[in-house]
Amino acid sequence: MLDTFSLAAPGSMPEPFRLPRLYAIVDASRCSGTRAICAFAEALAASGVSLIQYRNKTGAACQILAEANALRQALGTTSKLIMNDRADLCRLAGFDGLHLGQDDLSPESARRIVGARLWLGLSTHHGGQIGVASRTSANYLAIGPVFETGSKINPDPVIGLEGVRRARSLTTKPLVAIGGITRANCRQVIEAGADSVAVLSDLLINPRESAGDFLRILR
Repeated sequence: MLDTFSLAAPGSMPEPFRLPRLYAIVDASRCSGTRAICAFAEALAASGVSLIQYRNKTGAACQILAEANALRQALGTTSKLIMNDRADLCRLAGFDGLHLGQDDLSPESARRIVGARLWLGLSTHHGGQIGVASRTSANYLAIGPVFETGSKINPDPVIGLEGVRRARSLTTKPLVAIGGITRANCRQVIEAGADSVAVLSDLLINPRESAGDFLRILR
């Protein structure tokens, strides 16, 4: 079941936004520079991807902001952009939302920076975190890793489809499943209770074609 929320820049009128089935991630470490980052994101948007998270875990603030500004300019309003971790750079780049990990700012602290109207997501990895996260101002929760993933160093323990089902039973917030999700298993993840699937690795080769496959499977 998809949920409708408001997503807009602080101080502007809220804009209806529907959480899509596919939540694409663009990781700077998997791209060779700003031009490649933008080309990858543009290919995703051209296939119909409407929500993209930009992730850069190692770059300096000036590099992250430069890449974020380039993404915003390249995509215009065709896709909503979510900044990973950095609330300050989310505001500066004019992104549409922020995604936080368990070791980042609390949702309430982040809200003081990005405002009440931006989309806010929070990563969780087990039922205890889901319970706490459900009481925050986060608009959606991410749960995972569902399957083994090579996109993170020292990932949390795999939760499997049963972990998605348990997470679904513990929150009414929209749920984004993440970790090792591919075209071969994404439908199972949705059937287990996720509203959306976050994907990185299975979009890297022929991103426009791969994203199109996901969108058809998840329709």
